[in-house]
Amino acid sequence: MGRPREFDESQVLDAACAAFWTHGYEATSTRELVKVTGLTQPSLYNAFGDKRALFLRVIEHYLDRTLRERIARLEASASPGTAITAFFGEIVQRSLDDGDQRGCLMVNSALEATPEDETLRAAITAEFTQIRDFFLRCLEAGQRSGEILRTVAADVAAQHLLAVLLGLRVIARVHPEPDWLVGAVSPALTLLGLLPAAGRERPAAKQAAKQGAARA
Repeated sequence: MGRPREFDESQVLDAACAAFWTHGYEATSTRELVKVTGLTQPSLYNAFGDKRALFLRVIEHYLDRTLRERIARLEASASPGTAITAFFGEIVQRSLDDGDQRGCLMVNSALEATPEDETLRAAITAEFTQIRDFFLRCLEAGQRSGEILRTVAADVAAQHLLAVLLGLRVIARVHPEPDWLVGAVSPALTLLGLLPAAGRERPAAKQAAKQGAARA
């Protein structure tokens, strides 16, 4: 029987996540990971595998506490249209509160992944699919109930909302200004009937962001 681990796995993953999130996968050295986690290199790799395996564990840990938690909570507590609006409101507020402008670890990883890195690309694609499917479930249910307009087919709208989300997170890394972030989201939500018509969409989106801040 192996010896029990003498460290808190969640705390180690949090520390490694902060390092990868700040510096990116390639720029985060093993020496930095040893420093921030407080583990020796042999202990770190015996527990999690090599740097790539640790990185994949970190992404899972990060997603469980961010996107997956948000999707599960909103689907359980809000109507389909409100779930979509609140989802983007929380993302906008989270981006504005990110003083270090780190953006989204998953999106950053997607931008850093190379064509040869099939494992990372597959993991990110699977997560993007989960987000798209969340939008699709909300859109289909909202269109059936009349809460969401049928201006665009649900599957097309879901793919578009995913693209808006990814673009929003990239913008937030370089220019996290409210007007830029809200302006990126508002037209898509207005098209679906989730925000008032032109001229009032930005205040409404800002209100959604404020509501989301309480849950972020």
